[in-house]
Amino acid sequence: MSAATDQTPAAEKKNIAAGVDAENIASNQRVISGALGIALSALCALYTLFHVWSMNLYPLEPWIYRITHVGGGLALGFLLFSAHMLSDDSNAPGRRSALGWIMLAAGAAGVLYGLVAMLTLWVSTGGRSGFGAPQPPEFVLTFGIPLLVGTALTVLTSWLFPARRRSRLDPADVLLALAALAVALYFVYYAPMLRLRAGTGMALPSDMYASMVGVLLILELTRRLAGLALVIIAAVFVVYAFVGPWLPGILQHRGYSMQRFFSYIYTDNGILGPTTAISSTYIILFITFAAFLQASRVGEYFVNFAFAAAGHTRGGPAKVAVFGSGLMGMINGTSAGNVVSTGSLTIPLMKKVGYRPQSSAAIEAAASSGGQILPPIMGAGAFIMAEITGIRYTEIVVAAIIPALLYFLSVYFMVDKEALKNNMKGLPRSELPKFRALAKQVYLFAPILILIVALFMGYSVIRAGTLAMGAAAVVSWLTPFRMGPRAIFYAFELAARMSLQLVAVCAAAGVIVGVIALTGVGTRFSSMLLAIAAQNQLLALFFAMCVSIILGMGMPTTAAYAVAASVIAPGLIRMGIDPLTAHFFIFYFAVMSAITPPVALAAFAGSAIAQSDPMKTSVESFKIGLAAFVVPFMFFYNSALLMQGPWYEIVHVVATAALGIFLLASAVQGWFFGRVGTVLRLILLVAALFMIQGGWMSDAIGLGAAALVLTIKKTLLTPERVARGLD
Repeated sequence: MSAATDQTPAAEKKNIAAGVDAENIASNQRVISGALGIALSALCALYTLFHVWSMNLYPLEPWIYRITHVGGGLALGFLLFSAHMLSDDSNAPGRRSALGWIMLAAGAAGVLYGLVAMLTLWVSTGGRSGFGAPQPPEFVLTFGIPLLVGTALTVLTSWLFPARRRSRLDPADVLLALAALAVALYFVYYAPMLRLRAGTGMALPSDMYASMVGVLLILELTRRLAGLALVIIAAVFVVYAFVGPWLPGILQHRGYSMQRFFSYIYTDNGILGPTTAISSTYIILFITFAAFLQASRVGEYFVNFAFAAAGHTRGGPAKVAVFGSGLMGMINGTSAGNVVSTGSLTIPLMKKVGYRPQSSAAIEAAASSGGQILPPIMGAGAFIMAEITGIRYTEIVVAAIIPALLYFLSVYFMVDKEALKNNMKGLPRSELPKFRALAKQVYLFAPILILIVALFMGYSVIRAGTLAMGAAAVVSWLTPFRMGPRAIFYAFELAARMSLQLVAVCAAAGVIVGVIALTGVGTRFSSMLLAIAAQNQLLALFFAMCVSIILGMGMPTTAAYAVAASVIAPGLIRMGIDPLTAHFFIFYFAVMSAITPPVALAAFAGSAIAQSDPMKTSVESFKIGLAAFVVPFMFFYNSALLMQGPWYEIVHVVATAALGIFLLASAVQGWFFGRVGTVLRLILLVAALFMIQGGWMSDAIGLGAAALVLTIKKTLLTPERVARGLD
């Protein structure tokens, strides 16, 4: 469904970013037309509207709201995304074998039994639960085993006998959507009583079976939308809950019965806990905001503005990627997804002006990943941190300003020095949008400005996000792409599609968080961290960095940070590290895992577009984003980088850290007012590290070392002397 009419060819020439806001279709995503396609679009739009309405006008009880959020997301996810890659070929296999149909029929019997039982429960009791409610029919309480067996058989059928046509719904996935609905109906009905009995000896077998089906559906949808990494980690944690009594050392615990564990995990201590609280509010709100920007094509304006401002400079498309991808990554909150959208434009243009394929992909990956540390939205990271730590959102956003500035300065210096080193030019001005014309449309930045101003005026995050969303629609009326009812409907539909991955991922992360809370392994791991580090904070931070990166490899940032914060942050705080510093440290490395070899999802996404070697691209992206691996240690040693301290100290550390970042980029790229050799690069690296530390003595040493390199460069390594040396 198109949100706006197409541009004329003449206008298209001025719109170099045309198509950057187009929806990216995943390899396993269905695209269904006709009446069924319209019905699915309507369900998606209603899912988003439910959240916007509940957050702003009619708040629901938190458990019921979150259960509906997860259940609706699961149902839509199974309808829209297949268990395997799909084909546009109408001749692709569309029929199952006899065994496939037998398995599907058996699965359907179990799922439909469970769904009918839940519908009967609601109808026979009039939706009234608790004491004094009518007794439901006997068969209602036996729904669990048939539903679990039917769901498991249906999942197995979707794996073994997939329907490959993109334009058709798979009956197996329809059944899985109905199973998700049955689970949601059960938990919504019994929510008041589950608060009292879940995780205790009073839990019912039906609580356990409903939860087991819910966990199975969550892990299967996570596999479809985010890959196997998070599924394997979550499954290991689930197994750990039962094998704990036979494990050694800190891993040992007394063990839990199936009934107690599964009834506990589907509460606000697990799946319905902090991760789902965030995905059901802040994440879906700002994804809807991003969808409004996308549907109104304001996102195109951001990229066009960057091209008009920097596209003509040396290595122009790379600098556009730094600014444009950083801005878009801040809003949509997924590194790899942002690489696919903006990278489809910037990567070919970077290759056109002379960047190597792997460098083009690496620059885009580093910029897109950096968007998640860019305030005020930080890819929803700021809201997750506020929820977990209890620190005010505005305090987190202010603290993030300088580290984000240093990161993007570093990436900018990296791409600029590579352009200098290889004598690259920018794009011809004739191929670029006219800056003067775009400057007249600077009001299109109004949604971002309104968001920032509203937040600092004291409005709630939800109210500020809703105002920004409305502003995106209003400013579109001043462009050729006015958002009418059809475009607004498309924006709500698009928001649901964009949010499904994070809904599944946050629910799966909730499983892990629930196991950590139930078994207490997080506290014991923190104690072990303290013992190993022997009260050495730097060593503890090094371990925290390693754990955050390993968890983040193959996992979206939101899940990686939530899990790492549960396991590592308590130990760091007990060692005396400030809570804000500890959580920022963990969050930074969870983000940077997307560009860290050997599993660098953002770099791999870029390499697919650039047709480069994935491993070489991930190494290159690590090199370009190297500052992000230094900045967290910087703000650990000097809290002024988190805006904590007197203004003159903040100005001092920003100036010296920026110079240190410049020297670091010079050392990595081998360019400091001209090419420099290995020895001088090592001296520059030492100078950079001293400058980054932020003390007066270290600054003096860093400046002295940099001056030494410059002096050698200007006096001993002149072109004439080098030429004589060649004779």
